[in-house]
Amino acid sequence: MRSNPLAKQEFKTRTKISISTSLICIFMILMGSAAHGQENQSSEEPGYVEVFEVSGLLDDVLADALDHSIVNAQKNGANALILQVNSKQAVISDKRLIQLARQISSSVIPIAVWVGPSGSTTQGKVAQLVLVADSLGVSIGSSIGNTGEQILDSEEFGQNWGEETKLLKETVLQWEQAIETNLVDCERVLIDELGKSLTEKEQLARCANPTLGDFLVSRESFISEVVETEAGPRLSPLTKTKINRLNLIDQLMHTVASPPVAYLLLISALALILFEFYSIGIGIAGVIGAISLALSTYGLTVLPFRTWALVLIIFSMFAFAIDIQTVVPRLWTLIGQISFTFGTLFLYPEPNVQMSWIPMTVCITGILVLMTRGMPIMIRGRFATTEIKREQT
Repeated sequence: MRSNPLAKQEFKTRTKISISTSLICIFMILMGSAAHGQENQSSEEPGYVEVFEVSGLLDDVLADALDHSIVNAQKNGANALILQVNSKQAVISDKRLIQLARQISSSVIPIAVWVGPSGSTTQGKVAQLVLVADSLGVSIGSSIGNTGEQILDSEEFGQNWGEETKLLKETVLQWEQAIETNLVDCERVLIDELGKSLTEKEQLARCANPTLGDFLVSRESFISEVVETEAGPRLSPLTKTKINRLNLIDQLMHTVASPPVAYLLLISALALILFEFYSIGIGIAGVIGAISLALSTYGLTVLPFRTWALVLIIFSMFAFAIDIQTVVPRLWTLIGQISFTFGTLFLYPEPNVQMSWIPMTVCITGILVLMTRGMPIMIRGRFATTEIKREQT
């Protein structure tokens, strides 16, 4: 029996179609699985969290850097922005403070605040600002409060803000009190990962977030995985951390605008210029004095100060100069020392901008020694006449 060629051809054609269809289906399944895997991978992308440090007085330099940090974190797609705060006061205008508060409250990414490291504090206008953030953490030994007169409107920034201000207006809460009053964002953990019941002290320690790492891993925006180690299970971070700090120039200007540095630069400048006035020619003391005076002038334009106290300090240098010419400390030296002491003690008006006793004591004592001993010795050395004996012939 002869085979039909047409039937064979039709069978081959159907076989090719079946194989082609099967290959197309397999390809579509593989592509769908790959796309699904990529989608899951992108949805589980750990991303990064940006950390910005707010340390020292919140001045215009630090406020601008904070502004840029908020904008860049949102623009670059950060999971969250963490503000590490240790600041007693803000010397920016109320208008600028409200602008920063609006940036924080309207941010498209979460902004959290961690008061740390241990021993840090957040007070004054800065305390009002950080309470606008999405969440607040505190390290062991740190504190928050003493907000002073309320600047941020509770209707704009939330009713909880208004209630918290009543408590914090004239009170500084230590870390335990901040947790107990629910000021700190914390979920109490009664039992740890190993099933052990935690004491009240251990619960407070868990809520306090003693380190920045502890605070980060407790954020929803920070992804971690449990890794088994010899010491037991521990969390290993998957989300990267980007630390953002002031650049070198901004750091210099921010440091100069701190109360003790601005004061020390001012006194150094005045003393060096006075020394240069009695020296021969223009030397290195005059150049350093001029640079110090320029930097201290910038610092004082940023900081609040009493004009009459600054005038007393400058006047004291003129009083010292009168007796320096006579080489003997007398009445004008006493007047100068009294003026200098009062000018130093009352230079800064606000309590949170006051200097510690260390720089004030060092400068008051140093100026006294310089004007009663150092400058007279220098003047005697300059105007001393060398006696040359000649042999008679």
